[in-house]
Amino acid sequence: MRDTASVRGHLPDENPGFVGRRTELERVSAALAEHRLVTVTGVGGVGKTRLALRAAHRAAERYPDGAWWTDLGQLDGERLLVALVADSVDLADHTPGTSAASLCRRLADDRLLLVLDSCEHLAEPCARLVAELLAAAPGLTVLATSRRPLGVAGEETIALDPLPPSGPDALALLRRAAGEDFPAAGPAGEICVRLEGIPLALELAAAQIRLQGAEAVRDQLGSRLDAPPGARFDLLAHTERVWPSRHQTLRAAIGWSHELSTPLERLLWARLSVFRGPFDLASATAVCGGGPLDRATLPEALDGLVRSSVVRPPDAAGRHRMLDTIREYGATWLDRTGETGTVAGRHAAHFRGLARRAETEWHGARQLRWYRTVDAHHTDLRTALDRLLRTDPDAALDLVGSVAFAWSCRGRLREARDGLEQALLLSEARGRGRARALWALGVTLVLQGEFGPAQDVSERCAREARHAEYAEPAEPAGTATGRDRPGDLTLDAAALAGLLALTTGRPTAADVVVGHVLDAARGGPADSAARLRCHLVRVFALTGLGRLAEARERALRLRALCEELDEHWTRTALEYQLALTGLLEGDPATASVHARAMLEGTRRLGASLGVALGLDVLATALAAAGEGERAADVSGTGEAYWRSTGQPRRGLPGLRALHEKYTDTVRASIGEPAYEEIFLRALTGLPQDGLDRALRGPGHA
Repeated sequence: MRDTASVRGHLPDENPGFVGRRTELERVSAALAEHRLVTVTGVGGVGKTRLALRAAHRAAERYPDGAWWTDLGQLDGERLLVALVADSVDLADHTPGTSAASLCRRLADDRLLLVLDSCEHLAEPCARLVAELLAAAPGLTVLATSRRPLGVAGEETIALDPLPPSGPDALALLRRAAGEDFPAAGPAGEICVRLEGIPLALELAAAQIRLQGAEAVRDQLGSRLDAPPGARFDLLAHTERVWPSRHQTLRAAIGWSHELSTPLERLLWARLSVFRGPFDLASATAVCGGGPLDRATLPEALDGLVRSSVVRPPDAAGRHRMLDTIREYGATWLDRTGETGTVAGRHAAHFRGLARRAETEWHGARQLRWYRTVDAHHTDLRTALDRLLRTDPDAALDLVGSVAFAWSCRGRLREARDGLEQALLLSEARGRGRARALWALGVTLVLQGEFGPAQDVSERCAREARHAEYAEPAEPAGTATGRDRPGDLTLDAAALAGLLALTTGRPTAADVVVGHVLDAARGGPADSAARLRCHLVRVFALTGLGRLAEARERALRLRALCEELDEHWTRTALEYQLALTGLLEGDPATASVHARAMLEGTRRLGASLGVALGLDVLATALAAAGEGERAADVSGTGEAYWRSTGQPRRGLPGLRALHEKYTDTVRASIGEPAYEEIFLRALTGLPQDGLDRALRGPGHA
């Protein structure tokens, strides 16, 4: 899960370079107090995002359910708009149906501030979504930034102008960005006036001041901005959305920075525009290399773009990013060079390769690292998938089949399902890729509670696995065990069928289907991820059949194998099973130990559904041990996590019965009013705080 600050919600850290805007901040704050939709408008680079972020931080304490930030600049279309907004408010939506309806249910009873940043390229779908959310959630306030109003009834628009060019704030911003205390009179003041106080233009000028000095920058800007508009720099025409006619100064400042860049820096600037999310040096090299940009020259060119503030410096993880306005400029030049399709194709191929590598590394010591890599590059993986769905559906099927299971584990079920269903519809490929995608789709449907469609997909997956392993030419080594034995595709199809049987209360069927395939397959449980998943399903089936000693023994052996492999996902599921076995055997203390181990694992994986399930089993164990107050606290926190999944409490049938039984007992022992008070306090508190309390265990405050 996302780390939670002292105030509920999630806002990015403020830009330390924020300067002035006292009057504008007061206007936004006053508007938020009076209106449910406030939109800050203005041209690109004028500082809309910074102002909205500062205003949101100031206002956050007024909203009991927090302030939440959504960066819409990473989207290239409206298809994933609702999914991105849902993810930004920690709604790991596991429900089927219309996603907007799930989001409305999530927000219906909350009093929160939702910030939608960079709406202009999605103004109409944003307007529809905002109108729907405001109607469904009376306690919701929306703060949007856009180059034009959204046009929703009741919208309060605040037009943001540049900083006063001859005022102290523009000079203060230039001083801070350049790291130099300029006098008010002189070249720095002239630069502020020539650049009309536009924050992004001033930052670009500050970068050049660090390289050349203020006087040189003033002189260069003078020669550029005093020239006729058509002679300022060589640039293709831009749309009014990007370059309003009343603000050619920003266009000139960015073009001037472009001219001051070296030829290699300009080429890299253009090629980097294909990234919609953060990128590291390795990704930049893979996507943007070619011609004069090679492994020796590209890092130097990237450093040059960082020095000139075209690219943001790397964060702690080594990732860079571009502001949207600068990226749009680079995209124009990429189109002018005729490389747009080529570089976009390289981008898609790179992230398809990253997805395949992540799938390969899932089984082993690098699982957690690659799981987090997939999460960090989520925006560009989606961008690559969208392009491949248009240009190469077979490659799209391969990409989404490689990452969909990781997306589902992370709670991105709607995106996983959408991508898989589109790729399966558009691609005519048969074999391993289709079988793998059907398996991932089946798992996603089970997690959403869509058992009917999951049954159909499970049967299709089994047929496709047989076709791939027996009817087609032999797969590369390691992907199948031979013509006379089930391979990994068949094993995964059996694991899916077993998972579906377990969640619908049929442990015998689960045991039979995975047992049959495991008996026929060669190799041990640690030989592949598919084998490990089949053995995991069998452990749960044995638990459901009441063969607890056998289930516990198998689970402990599998957990030891996972520890040797440094495998996290299966190990976490085994801790859940061992906790359940402890409860069924009447050993709540042991169940609590395993439940907390499961919670630690699911927190590392960022799996909200896993956290919710783990809190339920821990609350049941605490109730079974007679710790009524702690059980109520953990159960209330669990309800908060369940609500973040967009669905009512779920879990294996055996656990639900135990939970109800022991909860009724502790409600009676400590009294209904006391239980409800503790439960509601945990439910309405910060979920992360409740999870921390649950993990501390007995003997800790």
